[in-house]
Amino acid sequence: MAQSAFSPTFFLRKVLGRSVERHHSGPTAAFTSPSGLQPDAPAGATLLGQASGIANQASSLAARLPDLVLQADHIAATLYAGQHGQRRAGWGDTFWQYRQAQPGEPATHIDWRQSARSTHAYVRETEAESAQTILLWCDLSPSMQWRSASSLPEKRDRAVLLQLAMAALLLRNGERVRLLAPSGMAPMPASGTPLERLALGLAHMEASSATHPAGALPPVTLVPRHAHILIASDFLCADEALVPCLRHMAGLPARAHLIQIADPAELSLPYQGRVEFEGLEQEAPVDLPHVQTLRQDYESLVTARNTALAAQAATYGHDLVLHCTQDAALPTLLALHGLISGRPGSHREGRRI
Repeated sequence: MAQSAFSPTFFLRKVLGRSVERHHSGPTAAFTSPSGLQPDAPAGATLLGQASGIANQASSLAARLPDLVLQADHIAATLYAGQHGQRRAGWGDTFWQYRQAQPGEPATHIDWRQSARSTHAYVRETEAESAQTILLWCDLSPSMQWRSASSLPEKRDRAVLLQLAMAALLLRNGERVRLLAPSGMAPMPASGTPLERLALGLAHMEASSATHPAGALPPVTLVPRHAHILIASDFLCADEALVPCLRHMAGLPARAHLIQIADPAELSLPYQGRVEFEGLEQEAPVDLPHVQTLRQDYESLVTARNTALAAQAATYGHDLVLHCTQDAALPTLLALHGLISGRPGSHREGRRI
């Protein structure tokens, strides 16, 4: 019997609940103890194993971050070159204040006339730029640490790449980008470029997830008013958690740009024969003897779920792009950039990329 870790196991249970009797005679799902947990294992040993696994995952992400930063910067440069010089200094042009330049600040951001009057370098901020903050929230939960083939990136890596590439483009355009953590705004390291500091902040969030676990959705009570927030996740979470989150951000008001990350196997269930699917977030495994007979119902359920996600986002004034990890990052970023810029029709380009 084949065995596979699989992130959307709740989709399989929903399919089983409504269609398994049509396809099979007798029970087909075996629900046992969660994957990786033995019934007789001491609680201390279980917690120690989980902490060790989180540390290994954090080290793995940190090792890949330099390459992801380089890729993100290259993609952002490509997008920036395609803007044809229509660069904006911020969200508006009404003067707000001067602030001291930060380490790694691009020289093009410096107001040299004001800086010549002091021993410090200063950046001129507009009123709208000060009021508007662009936040990044990256889902680092276990369901994101999965890929169906070694030739594909993990969903987590693609989420990090898309967020860093978008951040690099926004930074080039003079925008302020911050990283949101479960406890609030993530502190940034003192050294490195702004993009490198964001990447290091993500690595720190992953490393600290043993004591401060981060879920799929951001802590909405910590989102400031009038912010734009980029949320990269597979959104394999209950509607009871997602809808209140979207509603609360709309009431601040804040605008969310949802980047839904999916592995191609999650969209099509390309398995044959008997397979035992192991959940990644303490779900019980699901044993299916003829998994291919559920494919049509499964695909219908996934399509309906994705359509509902887009509708829920639109209801509260947010938007959503769906990205499959087998596809290039650039088309998704073009669609996302159009949404952030407010170009009409951009949501249609980004629905299924």
